[in-house]
Amino acid sequence: MTFFVVRAKHLAIAAAAVIAVPILFFAMNKTASVFTVNGREIPIYSVERDDNKIALTFDCAWNNDDIDSILDTLDAYNCRATFFVTGDWAEKYGSSLEKIRERGHEIGNHSYNHADYTKLSREDMLSDMDKCDLAVESAAGEKPYLFRAPSGGYNDAVIKACEESGRTYIQWSVDGIDYGGADAESIYERSTSKTAAGDIILLHNGTDSTAAVLPKILETLCEKYEPVTVSELIYKDNFIIDHAGRQIRR
Repeated sequence: MTFFVVRAKHLAIAAAAVIAVPILFFAMNKTASVFTVNGREIPIYSVERDDNKIALTFDCAWNNDDIDSILDTLDAYNCRATFFVTGDWAEKYGSSLEKIRERGHEIGNHSYNHADYTKLSREDMLSDMDKCDLAVESAAGEKPYLFRAPSGGYNDAVIKACEESGRTYIQWSVDGIDYGGADAESIYERSTSKTAAGDIILLHNGTDSTAAVLPKILETLCEKYEPVTVSELIYKDNFIIDHAGRQIRR
């Protein structure tokens, strides 16, 4: 089974050498996110929009030390974000997850304990997703339908398991790379310098500098863009997805 490490720039380069065949999907309350490039399925990385909306996302798998600070900053800038949480994080920090929901933010599934999905069987993937769903629903009272694989690593089997179980797979087009001791100024530059309408931005909680630099990031982004949840950004029907994972309205 081939393991694909997901980066939009890599997809754009690879697509130049293959024939892309778009597939159109219609959905009532979820978004199927499949586009075939030479037999490979690509999920949503970004959205082509004619307005100024973007989506800010946070992956939560470590601690909850900075959640209150992040939520206060989002409130201060009237921003709504999407938090992809692991199930064990939801179990450990249920009160923080409840705060996320109460403050009007969206919750997505990020696996139960950050396993490498490309090494799991289909049955184990589905069991792991369900276990995360149960933990989130128990803590926050709602079941997520958005999914993002740990570390963004996926292959066709991961996408198919996600889609066939009624979930929508979401990647990102702007990576703040805010973990591993990253400094605040570098996080700020990566999160803002190339961001455009329709982008999905990846950040994390539980890092050294993300919460501290978030006000500066939002100060810049909110001058031009309106941060919304992923569900508000993506199209639910009548769309295609191009070779770089960009969702386009038909």
